[in-house]
Amino acid sequence: MLVLTRRDVQELVPMSRAIELVKQAFRDLSLGRAQSPLRTPLEVVDHNGTVLFMPAFVPSTGGLGLKVVSVFPDNPRLHSKPTIHAAVLTVDPITGEPSALLDGTYLTALRTGAASGAATDLLARHDAETLLIIGAGAQGPTQAWAVLTVRPIRKVYVYDRNREAAATFGDRLRQLMPDCSAEVIPIEDPLTVLPRVDVICTATTAREPLFPDKLVPAGVHINAIGAFTPEMQEIPPETVARAYVVVDALSAALAEAGDLIKPLRAGLINEEHIRTELGQIVAGERPGRTSPEQITLFKSVGNAVQDLAVAAEAVSQAVARGRGLTISL
Repeated sequence: MLVLTRRDVQELVPMSRAIELVKQAFRDLSLGRAQSPLRTPLEVVDHNGTVLFMPAFVPSTGGLGLKVVSVFPDNPRLHSKPTIHAAVLTVDPITGEPSALLDGTYLTALRTGAASGAATDLLARHDAETLLIIGAGAQGPTQAWAVLTVRPIRKVYVYDRNREAAATFGDRLRQLMPDCSAEVIPIEDPLTVLPRVDVICTATTAREPLFPDKLVPAGVHINAIGAFTPEMQEIPPETVARAYVVVDALSAALAEAGDLIKPLRAGLINEEHIRTELGQIVAGERPGRTSPEQITLFKSVGNAVQDLAVAAEAVSQAVARGRGLTISL
């Protein structure tokens, strides 16, 4: 079995390639060419944690296997550890043998960023120049990296309740993207800049909207990737109601996305409002942005097809380049 570390994955799969792989995976999922059962969450109530088990098979990429990801929001405060940990186990689609074990923490951030990059490429205005990141933790830098990969962003505003996370954001982004030329600006209140930004990425564990609908500008594109349970919420329901909503996978979004479930229950939208998957846009079955003034919202709860498509690429590149550690179980 091949073992790939965070550094291996980072050096083997650049963001631009991850975005293309995620587009392919979502296209295959929407066309019924990939398998991704609803993930199984286990609540670890005593420690305010959730562990998610996520299998998938993407034949076109050779991606087959399972991701295990844990989300323990109290980790930074109680244990000085990251909120998210993950591992990915890949399986050889020809023989069924376990083939590789990969660090999934970085891979999760990479593929989640790549999904937002894909959505931004398909939905944001082509002249978008300003980006607002709300949530500067592990997911934040790869969100910015992905958006900067597909749009000519000049300014990146960064907000986090943890001021240190916002203050170190620029350095962490440049570690991933050394050629980053955008100005990174930590801010103390996202509401001061929100009315004039072109793209917003939210990556938090919030249970209430992060901003009021009245400040959301026309023409903005939003990537909402933080709220992944029915109880969580980042986006105002009124914004959801007036936006063109695109999801990663319809069944998962309706089961897990509080940003959509809450306005559904309140009667502000119906299920017809949530009918477009990102993969359908990639496949040409649904439109992308239809006007400069349109508000577009990509709501992602995460899907294992992303992980396994990117993991398969990392394994393929590692074998070709002689990277990683080979072990016998």
